[in-house]
Amino acid sequence: MEEAKQIVTDIQKGNVSPIYFLMGEEAYYIDKISDFIEESILDEAEKGFNQMVLYGRDVSIDDIVSNAKRYPMMAERQVVIVKEAQDLSRTIEKLVDYVNNPQPTTVLVLNYKYKKLDKRKGLYKALKKNSVVFESKKLYENQVADWIRRVLSGQNYSISPKAAQMLVEFLGNDLGKIDNELSKLKIILPKGTQITPEHIEENIGISKDFNNFELRKAVGERDTLKAFRIVKYFADNPKDNPMVVTVSLLFNFFSQLLHVHGLNDKSPRSVASAIKVNPYFVNEYLTAARNYPMKKVSAIVTSLRSFDVKSKGVGANAVPQGDLLKELLVQIFN
Repeated sequence: MEEAKQIVTDIQKGNVSPIYFLMGEEAYYIDKISDFIEESILDEAEKGFNQMVLYGRDVSIDDIVSNAKRYPMMAERQVVIVKEAQDLSRTIEKLVDYVNNPQPTTVLVLNYKYKKLDKRKGLYKALKKNSVVFESKKLYENQVADWIRRVLSGQNYSISPKAAQMLVEFLGNDLGKIDNELSKLKIILPKGTQITPEHIEENIGISKDFNNFELRKAVGERDTLKAFRIVKYFADNPKDNPMVVTVSLLFNFFSQLLHVHGLNDKSPRSVASAIKVNPYFVNEYLTAARNYPMKKVSAIVTSLRSFDVKSKGVGANAVPQGDLLKELLVQIFN
């Protein structure tokens, strides 16, 4: 995030590179940087003759180089943006000659999504010398809630820990999808608002009471009535609550509980640091650790491995998802 901000800041200050090679698994920052360059390097009058967008599936490296070597018309620079450049992965190394001698009046942007260059080869080494190379890495799911908070803070919004966790649980670590949902909320809610679970439920459609986050909490507290009520909701709404996601979340939860049991220092700060969770949620883990001794946690983890296989359709094709989840809860609570 900071590296992406620095690229934008440098461009705003007039420090513009002749080449931006944007690569990596996380498309969100690649799109953000590319869109910023597309919108801000040239003014509207200059864009008509001096800005073009190409697509990797439609062009060759020779086409890109030919366009990049053109001179701008009545402007200081031209901008050439190659979207979906990963479609040129088999021939991308041919770009090395241009990278070694780029056209100084061209800003060439290559969006190389979901992949990255071989850092041992000539193209990457040439790019490191003569251009800006940005690698956009996927965030781990336990980092996404903090990312949501930081993004919203910069836009004069805040979000409760539970609301952030609901988004992560529903959308995973797809920053583009999360950003789209946050954009919808920002249209509705005035600046300075704290986004709550109620806002998420009303405007995005994620239930604040019947979700994996609440199921995890109910299981940790051994609240059997609430847990079975949530599982019934999941059974009635299987498309929105796939069993494979539920089992994965519970597996991670009990695996973290094993870690908690093994800690000498069980203070909230120590636990939060050790299992890498927001301090807001630490009490859930401490409560669950009191309710489930280490031997029981180990047995539950073993059961969850078996149910993980079943949730993917192996050996349980004819068993409804709801019945499997109820069976899982029985094994956890007994």
